[in-house]
Amino acid sequence: MNATPDSTLANTERLVADLQRQLAECKAERDAGLERETATAEVLQAINSSPGNLAPVFDTILEKAHALCGAAHGGLLLRDGQQFRLAAVHAESRVAEYWRQLGPITPLSDGDRPLSQLMRGERVIHIPNIRESETYGEFPEYRRLIELGGIHTLLILPLRKNRALLGAITAYRQEVRPFSDKQIALLENFAAQAVIAIENARLITETREALEQQTATAEVLQVINSSPGDLGPVFDAMLEKALGLCDAQFGGISTYNGEGYHSVARRGHTPAFMEFQQSFGGVPSPLSGIGGSLEGNGSSISSTVRMMRPIGSVTLNGLRQSNCSARVPPSGSPCARRRFY
Repeated sequence: MNATPDSTLANTERLVADLQRQLAECKAERDAGLERETATAEVLQAINSSPGNLAPVFDTILEKAHALCGAAHGGLLLRDGQQFRLAAVHAESRVAEYWRQLGPITPLSDGDRPLSQLMRGERVIHIPNIRESETYGEFPEYRRLIELGGIHTLLILPLRKNRALLGAITAYRQEVRPFSDKQIALLENFAAQAVIAIENARLITETREALEQQTATAEVLQVINSSPGDLGPVFDAMLEKALGLCDAQFGGISTYNGEGYHSVARRGHTPAFMEFQQSFGGVPSPLSGIGGSLEGNGSSISSTVRMMRPIGSVTLNGLRQSNCSARVPPSGSPCARRRFY
């Protein structure tokens, strides 16, 4: 039976419609690929143009990631020990401000919160409707954040280098609409770029610190060579470089003669602090813990960083002026690694 003109026309129309649909799909896929490539290039440009400065890089990553994934807003958090702090946020101003005011997050390693799950090794946290989850009403401050941002669908991915958890990147939708596998993979790509930026900044910082330390050491050695037998300029140079590298506001160098410590160099000491030292008949032993909190020039002086390293019979110490709680720098910190002998 031969095809009628009407059926032939209908088949032709269906064929044309199918071809047009395929063409539209190919164009959409091409455009999406170009958008991804453009976004990746802009992130890399931000990394190259902001060496060691992560803020503009994170802002660019969030902006591009959320636009391509169809997310209303979200943030990027960095891990510091057992805490996570908000490093960047892409959201309405009132949401961003409230989120920043919440401060660091300290999730329990065995808890049910999304960050706790990441700490236990989860690769993807995808919650279609956060308001139906058990943790929604558990923490009032974060419930307020969810309500303020109109958050429903939540996606959180870890920032990992090898197996180490460096932080997390988040994407939120203001309607119940789960993310597709392609969108999750896309956000994973941006998470990888964030890790590259973090490592790049770390290497730049370590290189700069090493160069600063080498330069300071060379300048101290130059003073030693130019002042044979005269320790005054040497101690002054050591103290200046040490305080500068460790970002301390004031400090001093004292020598020990077997009976007590005697100041041989000081920098930035207030009259109140010097009077305090003199009340002890000299310089208190740096190991005594005295001077943890003093009043000078109307401001509180807390020993947030105390550089106390015996060098034979010489002790170098320094303090920062801050309202933070007192702590001794860890042995692996840049300040603790800097040596002048």
